[in-house]
Amino acid sequence: MKVIVVGGGAAGLMAAGTAAENGARVTLFEKNPKVGRKLFITGKGRCNVCNDCDEQTVLQNVPVNPRFLYSALGCFGPQMVKAFFEAHGVPLKTERGNRVFPQSDKAADIIDALFVWIKQSGVLLKDEAVTTILAEGGKVTGVRTAAGIYACDRVIVATGGASYPQTGSTGDGYRFAKDLGHLVVPPNPSLVPLVDADSVCRELMGLSLKNVQVTVFEDNKKIYSDFGEMLFTHFGLSGPLILSSSAHMRHFGSKAYHIEIDLKPALDEKMLDKRLLADFDRHKNSDFINALGELLPRKIIPAVVELSGIDARAKVNSITRAQRAALLHTLKHFCINVSGKRPIEEAIVTTGGVSVKEVSPKTMESKKVSGLYFAGEVLDVDAYTGGFNLQIAWSTGRLAGLSASQE
Repeated sequence: MKVIVVGGGAAGLMAAGTAAENGARVTLFEKNPKVGRKLFITGKGRCNVCNDCDEQTVLQNVPVNPRFLYSALGCFGPQMVKAFFEAHGVPLKTERGNRVFPQSDKAADIIDALFVWIKQSGVLLKDEAVTTILAEGGKVTGVRTAAGIYACDRVIVATGGASYPQTGSTGDGYRFAKDLGHLVVPPNPSLVPLVDADSVCRELMGLSLKNVQVTVFEDNKKIYSDFGEMLFTHFGLSGPLILSSSAHMRHFGSKAYHIEIDLKPALDEKMLDKRLLADFDRHKNSDFINALGELLPRKIIPAVVELSGIDARAKVNSITRAQRAALLHTLKHFCINVSGKRPIEEAIVTTGGVSVKEVSPKTMESKKVSGLYFAGEVLDVDAYTGGFNLQIAWSTGRLAGLSASQE
């Protein structure tokens, strides 16, 4: 069985090595001089390999088409991924949020292990760009590059999405799929920073908040909420909480979005009011703006004061119960209107891609073209941060490699 894999990222490397181990003659085409370019920058260069959890937890962290992944995760779930890399000489460790990293904190160790594995498995590596996937009579026959035509029995497309184009993810797979009659859900940035509609964030640039709760509203309807860390930037919002929130904001243009930050999620309104009364009692002769230093980071105080509607120079002992209630509301619902996402080039992953309705979840084979398989981010499946997107790449790559190598 002659198998060609297009794309040398996480899914492509896993697919190529798996198919070769199962007896196929495999050629991997990667247009970059080196494989795994995008893996080098995942997890800030440390490579968040996967999440140390069960398959069900993975699915709960996949907001787009999770059911499509049942078979792939059953074939190669998180514990199998961990065992694979440990067996191939990469000791792993588990950190906060069950995120799994190499003990060395080097993404290069993951790439090196995969590279050694595919070479030992007999994969032939070519640094040529595939321009066309060839098919005849509804069946794959080969691929074309600038150097000529390469015949094969099966093709696995693992070209990634359209995020981080400098790593080679330039949307080639979408074009291949469209040319062969597939529906491609328009790609959008996901796990990406957000742009605010006002200038609130610019004033707070550089401020990092920990242990806050963020709630996303779509046309004033609550659609997502989570707890963790975030960051204010010159253009809007970033940080882990915000990246995960962005995965739910899929309809800019037709829907309006805003985010509410609970600055004190550990305190309910009654307890927070008690805390305010105690702080106000200690600072009763101070100006209001000088009475919040024990409660909030200094940088956010002017914005909270402005949103509360209370005069910054009002004496604390003159603040009414109604004004205190307004302050309380501001602390629990610090509102940012979101005008859009940062460009797809800045996204960690792409949402959208080859419609999973046209791909068999049991094999990753196209339902339209025999011998054509898809794996990884080129598919319309994406997840939150925490190692879940790489898990999708490993699982779909493994299943595609196994399926494509069958006689």
